Formats: sequence, structure tokens, C-alpha cells
Amino acid sequence: MDRPGATKMRFSRVILLLQIAFGFSVLLAGVGSFRQFHSLNLSAHIKERAFRRPETVEQEACAGFDLRALADRVEEALTELAALQEKLEGTIRSIDKNKELRAQNMSRAEFRHFLDEQVVQPLYSAHVGLRLIRLPLMEEPSKGGGDPLVNFFTVEETRKYLTGKENRHGKVNIHGANRTYNTIGHACVLMKKELEEYMNYEIGSYCKDDWLQGQALMVRGCDPLPRRRCLARAPRLYLQPFPINESLWRLPDDRNVRWNSYRCRSFACLSSKNPRRGFSKCTGCFEMEKEAAKWVTNSSLRADFLIADVLSVKPGEIRIGLDVSVGTGSFAARMREWNVTIVSTALNVGAPFSETIALRGLVPLYITLNQRLPFFDNTLDIIHTAVFLDGWIDLQLLDFVLFDWDRVLRPGGLLWIDKFFCNKKDLNDYMYMFLQLRYRKHRWVVASKSEEEVYLSALLEKPPRTL
Repeated sequence: MDRPGATKMRFSRVILLLQIAFGFSVLLAGVGSFRQFHSLNLSAHIKERAFRRPETVEQEACAGFDLRALADRVEEALTELAALQEKLEGTIRSIDKNKELRAQNMSRAEFRHFLDEQVVQPLYSAHVGLRLIRLPLMEEPSKGGGDPLVNFFTVEETRKYLTGKENRHGKVNIHGANRTYNTIGHACVLMKKELEEYMNYEIGSYCKDDWLQGQALMVRGCDPLPRRRCLARAPRLYLQPFPINESLWRLPDDRNVRWNSYRCRSFACLSSKNPRRGFSKCTGCFEMEKEAAKWVTNSSLRADFLIADVLSVKPGEIRIGLDVSVGTGSFAARMREWNVTIVSTALNVGAPFSETIALRGLVPLYITLNQRLPFFDNTLDIIHTAVFLDGWIDLQLLDFVLFDWDRVLRPGGLLWIDKFFCNKKDLNDYMYMFLQLRYRKHRWVVASKSEEEVYLSALLEKPPRTL
């Protein structure tokens, strides 16, 4: 039987060996960093720059390079290494002071757990941090070497996401590239604090309840968001959705939605009669009886078009399309009854629009106006838009949006502008924007909405433009 003193001696030796290995790894990291810095070939620049102003040299060498982020990255890695050393030394002190610990034998499983949790993981984190450091290249600053934005962010997960991923064994992937860069919206750099809070999570665990924070980043231009390696939260009690023959025109079960980020806590609360429902667009779109009457029953408003009349323009040709609107998917539900598949754009602005569309058995596309549509050129038969652009949109932004819609519409495809409204004095500007693409006008109606506002509804057909 082993004596307690011998056990203590063996464990102390193991800890000593770990400290030696730890010090050796730090030494190697320092030597590697020195070699990396030395590889910049600074001596080649000494004679050339000896009589130049120091600030000029610094500006040329570090142009476009975030030195503060680099310093933060180095400091973070050094802090992790110092914390690991202190933890190992603290373990030795605890063993020396505690008689019970000295008398205990550590099993292999316990020792493996100790190494993994207290040594390997902190070393790995510091190692990755040092690996990700990018120094400015003084040789060829114009080439802009290195991964873009890596040193701008300090949260480890953001940096890992942005670092270019080389294919294994140097192979070229199916798309013909040997490296993959994950993307983020360029406006993310303006929201560094918010984005790094969003990306600060425990890998493999549950994500924070922060989808609303992510959506706020998206609508402000940080779109697309980075992918995350955490598990999305779901409702506590998720029930089986209704069958498709019931779900199209029936509100989902309240328990299938996480309500904690909304003002309402049930679908009944979202009624247009409730002034505190939390959203103002599409006020009656959670009332299925009102929704069921749209696009199928005659209206006194000339700007209301019927689906049957629209589809009669291209009988049998309209099969797939996109609805760019604010709603719960009722247009897609109606078009489904005509054997037309519609994808509905949706953001959860004040209410669970995206979840409702999905629970009705339809396809929601969680996308903002900032992004290029994720469809290839000349693929869609129809694009429908309602309660979305409505007079607030900048004309140049509208220009980019319309040309993107034109890109994905096939020749002969239909653009259905459904009751776009604006101030009367702005009507001519918006009319020009819709007509500039020289679409064929099947229907074009301007109707009064109020004393100062008007509706514009139109059914336009994309010309062939064959080359």
C-alpha cells in the first residue's frame, strides 16, 4: 500500500513536470513570436528609413492595422497563461497545507479530469490566442496580407469565426477554392461592443436568450451575423404542430412560441383591438378570419387586386415566388391553394411573425432589407410586396432593392406592388422608380388613402432582355 508521503511526492513531481512543460511552452511561444517579428526583415529597412521621421515609418508599417486590438490580444493570452501558472501553484500550496489531500490517492480518471479542466483547456485557449496574432507586414503593406478584421475584435469566438479556414491537405473544395472566409456585415465594425457581447458564450452549451439583440444588430447593418457554436433555445413545452390541412388558417398553440421578448404573452393578446400589442404594422394579421378574406373577395378599394385576376395574366406559369411584406404568411397560404409555392420574408418586429409563418406550415425567410436576395438570377415567377416599403424608403436604397428583385425574376415574371402608399408630393418620384425598368404594365392603379397620402398598386411583367 502506498504511503501518503509517497503519494504527495508523486503528485508534486507531476505538478513540477507540468510547470516545467508550461514554462517551456511559454518560452517556445515567445521564441516563435520573436521569430515571426524578426521575419519581418526589419534590418532591410534600417538604412532606408534611418533619416525619415519616426511617425512616418510607423504610419506606413501599420497602415490599416489595429495595434490596440493586437495589444489586447497579447495581453489576453498572457493573462490566461499567468492565471494557469497561479492555479497550478495554488494547487501545490493546497496540498501542502491540507492533510486530507496529502493522504488521498488520486485515481487516473480524477487525474485526467484535472489535467483536462485545469491545464489543457487553459493552455489550448492561450495557444490559439497566440496563433491568431497577426503582425503588420512591413515588406509589402500594399498587399494587405493576413485575415481581414481578425485583430479588430478581441473576443476569441469572433476571431476564430473570421479567420480564414484552409482546406485540409491543401485540397481545393467543390467550389474551386482552397480557403473559406466566413462573412459578417461591414457595419459590424461600428457595433463592436454589441457584437462581441453577442459572440461571448460557452461553446457547446445553450445560447444566451439574446435573439432580440441579434436581430437589432441585423437591422442596423451587422448582417449577416456570425454563426455561433451554441444551442438555440426552444419553448419549454413544444407541442406537435397542427396538420397542414388545419394549420394554414388557424393560429398556432401559444406554447410553441417563446414570448419572453415580446410585450404580449399569447396570440389572443396580438389582436388589433389591443393598443398595447407591441407592433403597429399589419395590425390585423393575427386574426385569421380577416386574413382569410384578403385577395379572394371583392373590395371597394380599386387598389385591391384578386389572386385569380393576377394568375389569369400568366395561366399555369406562376409556380414559385417571394413575398416581401410584413405579415404572418397569409399571402403564401392563399397562393398555396393555387399550387404556387411562396417564400415569405419575416422579422420579429414586436411579434412572432417568423414562428407563426412556420407553424402555419409555410416557409419564412429571416432576412433584412440590407441583404442581397439568396436566389440565383432569373429563377422566380412572381414577387409580391405589401406593407413594407411604404414611403419611408430612401430612393437610392429602393433603386438597389428593385434591381435585385429584377435580377431574381425570370423573363416574363410578375412584380405585384400591393397598395404601396406614400405622400402625394412624393408619388412622382416613386412612380419613376417603379417604371424605370420598363416592365410591361398589366395593371396600374393610383387611389386615395387620405387627404395627404395615396395608394399605388401595380402588376408589372419583366421583359425578356435576351442578349
